[in-house]
Amino acid sequence: MKRLIYVFGDQLSHNLPSLKGIDPNHDIILMTEVQSEVASVKHHKKKLVLILSAMRHFAKELADKGYNVRYVTLDDPENAGSFTAELDRAIVDEQPDQIVVTEPSEYRVLQEVKAWAKAMPIPVDIRPDTRFLATPQEFAQWAQGRKQLRMEYFYREMRKKHDVLIEAGGPIGGQWNYDAENRKPPKSGLLVPRPTQFQPDEITQDVIRIVDTLCHDHWGETTGFAFGVKSKEAQHVLDEFIAHRLPNFGTYQDAMVSNQPWMYHAHVGFYLNCGLLDPMVCIRAAERAYHQGHAPLNAVEGFIRQILGWREYVRGLYWLKMPAYKSQNALDAQRKLPEFFWSAQTDMKCLKICIQDTHDNAYAHHIQRLMVLGNFALLAGIHPDEINEWYLIVYADAFEWVELPNVSGMVLYADGGLLASKPYAASGAYINRMSDYCKSCRYKVTQKTGPEACPFNYLYWDFLDRLKDRLAPNPRMAMMYKNLNRIDPETHAAIKASAAAFLESLD
Repeated sequence: MKRLIYVFGDQLSHNLPSLKGIDPNHDIILMTEVQSEVASVKHHKKKLVLILSAMRHFAKELADKGYNVRYVTLDDPENAGSFTAELDRAIVDEQPDQIVVTEPSEYRVLQEVKAWAKAMPIPVDIRPDTRFLATPQEFAQWAQGRKQLRMEYFYREMRKKHDVLIEAGGPIGGQWNYDAENRKPPKSGLLVPRPTQFQPDEITQDVIRIVDTLCHDHWGETTGFAFGVKSKEAQHVLDEFIAHRLPNFGTYQDAMVSNQPWMYHAHVGFYLNCGLLDPMVCIRAAERAYHQGHAPLNAVEGFIRQILGWREYVRGLYWLKMPAYKSQNALDAQRKLPEFFWSAQTDMKCLKICIQDTHDNAYAHHIQRLMVLGNFALLAGIHPDEINEWYLIVYADAFEWVELPNVSGMVLYADGGLLASKPYAASGAYINRMSDYCKSCRYKVTQKTGPEACPFNYLYWDFLDRLKDRLAPNPRMAMMYKNLNRIDPETHAAIKASAAAFLESLD
């Protein structure tokens, strides 16, 4: 039997289920760089370089193993432009007896693949993606009958299932979660290690030329591209994180510092999400660091929770609730995305820094994404479609299955509390505590209203007031509304006026 094995650009793993049992004498691996995927969302140029270069390096590794690889480049004059059109072309050329594919990570692409079973003249074998640590079916079973879905409880089950940081049937250290120890603000004199970077090789340089030519109108620049594009480079990034940044990761994972966009974070999300790193490899490496006395428990547990907890949880939620999840807008947010999200031309220093860092690096760490950029989008009432598209475009680790729940659920509360127990809304005081951004900002973070006040301050109170009918019944919002009710009428009127003037300026 001759099989045609379709491998997508985020499935760059030699353990991919569709590659199991491959016959190098007969089977053909199909990989395609298709214009429809590049053009439908105008991804950051560095994101495109990462994915396309990683695909080409993976194809080369497969070819070096002796496998027959049919690879279609973006600039190929014969490129048919879509996954299905390229499959049609390959079937005509190669005459396979069967199509084999691992389930795509995105709902839209899975529907396209499922349609192949009806449309194609040969059988289609769609295999479950086993590269995650919980199946969608397992998550659905866990969620069934629960009044609330909370990551913390799912995470505990995953820890037990995979025997991670467990002793005597319970959590090592006596606690499941050490997040309370992972919220320290930055202190002066922090010696943050440089991120692990790589010099582009000939394959990557060729991809850079193609992206600059064919995707010249996309956001960002290819200049300074330094991501890993091979599995051994991804492993090196992980090793460097464990050795040099993990010990301080927990303590300062929420901290934000000017000119330090990478901080102590792992920077492995790029590689996990396109298949170059295995999640359990990352988890066991961190676990070993704790047992060897190299890193404290709060850092190790915090890192593991991001992979075994949040990453698996948002994927489970995505597949449980799609496609309806994509259209949710529980807070009825309607504002267009402000232009400065593209230009970084704003006097709000925190936003300016985070947007510029995102433009330069196709990266920002999770607190920048949640509590600066996302917090502003929440308070300003930006429509979920607008801000979801922005996050999907600008971050190199963003794929819909992980981006959508994080943004619609965690950032915007657009799902009405399915993912998060309350909106992650905050005034300028939080940003001032967790960063050095406010020191050089023209706005005064201690001022609540008026043209000199930090916009986060009056936007925060205006948000609570504007949505009190929806949010006040939430028990976790009780203290916020208690404080809102204490504001005197004169100050309340000044808050509303300041917020109205600022939001009008956005429009």
